[in-house]
Amino acid sequence: MKMTSRTLSLCVAAVLALSPLAAFSASRTSPVETEVARLATLIDGKVGVSAWRLDGKGEQVHLNPDEGFPMASTFKVAVAAVILSKVDAGELALTTMVPVPKSFYVDSEVIADRFIHDGVSLSVHNLLEVMLTQSDNTATDVLVAQAGGPAAVTAWLRAHGIEGQRLDRNTRQLLSDIFGLGDEPLTKERVAELTLDPEVVKRTKSGSEAFDKDPRDTSTPRAMSTLLTQLFTGKALSPASTEVLVQIMERCRTCSARLRGSLPPGTKVADKSGTVAGTVNDVGVVTLPDGNQFAISVFVKASNAPRSERERVIAEIARTVRDFYLLQPTAARK
Repeated sequence: MKMTSRTLSLCVAAVLALSPLAAFSASRTSPVETEVARLATLIDGKVGVSAWRLDGKGEQVHLNPDEGFPMASTFKVAVAAVILSKVDAGELALTTMVPVPKSFYVDSEVIADRFIHDGVSLSVHNLLEVMLTQSDNTATDVLVAQAGGPAAVTAWLRAHGIEGQRLDRNTRQLLSDIFGLGDEPLTKERVAELTLDPEVVKRTKSGSEAFDKDPRDTSTPRAMSTLLTQLFTGKALSPASTEVLVQIMERCRTCSARLRGSLPPGTKVADKSGTVAGTVNDVGVVTLPDGNQFAISVFVKASNAPRSERERVIAEIARTVRDFYLLQPTAARK
């Protein structure tokens, strides 16, 4: 059987993890973290990673875990959590019908693209579905308003002990700042005009130092994986709401080339992608063949590499971490 470079590196990592050297190196960089760091060098920019098993056993895997990265649409996980917590509290129901006025429209694939007439209302459940599976920006801003605004989402995170993640703007405000539009609506027609402006196209496809250093709407990889862990282990929501969230995220349609990109066919993944300017992200929970799960957050910022190359790095990191968790012992890391 032909030995690929990735297979060789994983075998070396497994041997080292089982050897006395592992205890010595645990306080430094583990073999799997060395491989993740190597993969990150395949593109320009900065990569952040935090991954661990949901059962708390085994090694954690980190690369720049406490550095802030633009969340892009991965912030929608936190929005969904707040909305579902309101469902648990009886303040909303999944069947609650919420008006979607055109003043909330932000160009995106579903609502603004297809519901072109006035008079739209959608249930909370359907708004969650299109926000998480197709990253619909209009649905997101409607739900951010239902949550009480960006500050309320951040307050919910802090109340659950999650530091290092903050929401400051809804999608309209965030995209308007990137496009330099001020309060001008981001209609489909306006976005079509913007795609003809070379400066706007450049800002939306490549890294921006000002954007990458802006602390607003950022998360550390550790904070995002902490949020995922609380949600998927039932510590933040009721069993019913946890199941709703997991099932929707398993239906995500926007990121097949990222966390899922190099995993074996049939691997169960529940994730949420995010893309804006030089940022390409994917965060979620992966189920191993033995039924155990791990949370993983991979962020890429300040990169001018083609999106396909950034996505490939995310995919290779996810596969490396997944294979490592199949091989390593499960004693808790000291």
